[in-house]
Amino acid sequence: MDSDDLEPVQRSDDKPDLELMSIDELNDYIVGLQSEIERARDTIARKRGHRSGAEAFFKS
Repeated sequence: MDSDDLEPVQRSDDKPDLELMSIDELNDYIVGLQSEIERARDTIARKRGHRSGAEAFFKS
């Protein structure tokens, strides 16, 4: 088991007020969100790999 799986998921309900942000700040915010999406997708792929490896092990 990966130690990351043991850490609680931190949820942030503190969403920035987009109306107060400039266009450049909004673009930077989008880039940051896209980075987080990619990080989440990478984690999903890694977990799927672990799962398929475990399933293959226990099938034999």
